Amino acid sequence: MKKTLILLSSLLFLTNCSKDDNNTTPEPDSGMYFPPVSGINWETTSPSELGWNETALQPLKDYLAEKNTKSFIILVNGRIVVEEYFDGQTAADTWEWNSAGKTLVGTTTGLAQEDGFLNIDAQVSDYLGEGWTNMTLEKEDLITPWHLLTMTSGIDDTKQLVVKDNLTYLADAGTRWAYGNVFQKLIDVVAEAGNQEFEAYFNTRLKNRIGMDGFWNYGAIFTIYHSTARSMARFGLLALNNGNWDGDQVVNESFFIDSHNTSQDINTSYGYFWWLNGKSVFMLPGGQEQYTGPLVPNAPLDMFAGMGALDQRVYVVPSRNMVVIRMGNAADPANPAFAISGFDNELWARISAVTD
Repeated sequence: MKKTLILLSSLLFLTNCSKDDNNTTPEPDSGMYFPPVSGINWETTSPSELGWNETALQPLKDYLAEKNTKSFIILVNGRIVVEEYFDGQTAADTWEWNSAGKTLVGTTTGLAQEDGFLNIDAQVSDYLGEGWTNMTLEKEDLITPWHLLTMTSGIDDTKQLVVKDNLTYLADAGTRWAYGNVFQKLIDVVAEAGNQEFEAYFNTRLKNRIGMDGFWNYGAIFTIYHSTARSMARFGLLALNNGNWDGDQVVNESFFIDSHNTSQDINTSYGYFWWLNGKSVFMLPGGQEQYTGPLVPNAPLDMFAGMGALDQRVYVVPSRNMVVIRMGNAADPANPAFAISGFDNELWARISAVTD
């Protein structure tokens, strides 16, 4: 799969003649719509109103069903254009975000910094106390919340159980990018820094302000958010507008812009838990190789995405004022991926057949 992905990335990157800017913010006169914070009302727009190729819609739906999708939504300017449910799933049913929920943790970390009780450049031990890892204090003190946000903590990523005995040294913080689940320590950092439960703070500062539903399921290895597809779409709409919800700047704009732009120079296709398209190189979970080309060649180059295991996706495309949501089981059960997979490129080829 990796060889195929590398080849597609290289060929299509060379043939793509434009590059969008990840800083793009929807224009104020774009007619952006935000659904009410309470209730189920949500304005819609038909594909025909947008001039889309409606003959390609059914093949897209057939592909989604074939690839074990449960929920699928496309928003343009905040309005629902496509909303489909499969295999018994309904708009009222929740599903797991998996690692796409990292973006929720990153956003909540930004809120904690905005509220003044957390500094992402301070030592993690300032909040969790000395000895929160199994490293020497010299190496532990190198780690900041910023390193956890950017996957550059230097903690051994082969040990995914996030307990002290597994938080061992592999490299100095900031010198190595490696995808892993130690990000979950940020949940503890936010809770300790604010002297309150993480979920209570998350609900007050983020979830309730944009009308999301859902809950956190805490585990020894994974902490996973569950919600309806529409709630994931609400968060995607917040991201599209750089933390602004219908005039309410829920999250500091500069922090959100930092979140979906290159955060470090090791894996330029990674921000603060957001995966970034359109960069010249990218890395994959579980390895240290750098691959040439954009992350998802068939997607718009300015697309950024929250990506979770079993192909949970929230794609955000500023140049098109578009948010795309996919929830479900693994598209390829024989080769489930932690984050990016070949499914992304295949899916965007079919989306583009409709929207282009």
